[in-house]
Amino acid sequence: MKPAPITLFTYNRPWHTRMTMEALLNNGLSSESELIIFSDGPKTSQDQQKIDEVRQYVRTVKGFRNITIVEHHQNLGLGQSIINGVSAVLKEHERIIILEDDLVTAPFFLRYMNDALELYGREEEVISVHGYIYPVAEKLPATFFLRGADCWGWGTWKRGWALFEENGQILLDDLKKRHLTRQFDFNGAYRYTRMLKDQITGRNTSWAVRWYASAFLNNRLTLYPGISLVEHIGNDGTGTNFATGDFLDVKLASKPIDIGCIEIKENPVVKKIIEDYLRSIKTPLWRGALNQTKRVLNSTLKNMKLKKAPVFGQNIIKNKPAPDELKNT
Repeated sequence: MKPAPITLFTYNRPWHTRMTMEALLNNGLSSESELIIFSDGPKTSQDQQKIDEVRQYVRTVKGFRNITIVEHHQNLGLGQSIINGVSAVLKEHERIIILEDDLVTAPFFLRYMNDALELYGREEEVISVHGYIYPVAEKLPATFFLRGADCWGWGTWKRGWALFEENGQILLDDLKKRHLTRQFDFNGAYRYTRMLKDQITGRNTSWAVRWYASAFLNNRLTLYPGISLVEHIGNDGTGTNFATGDFLDVKLASKPIDIGCIEIKENPVVKKIIEDYLRSIKTPLWRGALNQTKRVLNSTLKNMKLKKAPVFGQNIIKNKPAPDELKNT
């Protein structure tokens, strides 16, 4: 079985995109994998320069089996870009690996994702595979299942994405009708219901909370690694729908994850560990403000060094007809 296609969503962060790409190229399966890049269009004219930098860079990338770049002329926003992009790719493929432009992966990420997508491909109870796990103090199993779905380096199948409900109000109504809001909030540890309500009212555009709710309401499970294979580098004030802070920073796995074959049910011990961790990360406002100042400064310094970073050479772009929902972009 050939590796699942990797779908990368980019916007206007050249340095972050470069770090994400370089990490992917350090994965052993990158040369065998198809890479599909969706580049969102500008919100304002001020965004165009950075978007152009990102697009110029990704056109130079080599090292994947094949590269397709889809450039939007108008801004879809992160949520709609991911929803449209994943849906488009899964019209042509049975499975997919999804990354955003601020996710740095361990060298074993693609192997873990592809092995898990193959192992659980016919298990209807499993909706997705995830590469990130919180930096909890406790030692976790090599892999485990939690109810729901997640968004920082993940993969799914056509059958899994078919359960995605885009309408947040439908999801919220179902959660309330079935008295599941507290469970959905990790037993009150995190305000996911509030996040979903904010998406409905337009205060955020989160696709991820709708993906989590869709999986949760269908009683589906996601496979996680005991040690993170993904590091989020976008918590510097440059991301969408994400607060600053260092409480989600992880040390990437230093060796491959043994997928094995575990019982397909939620791990209650790990669930409680995650609940406790989520309760612990309610950071005081003053600390969040300090972290934001430090991270924005660091991001500025990194971007100043961007022009000195090496490039990979000429890329390969496969031109093909745009999916239906992309033809007018």
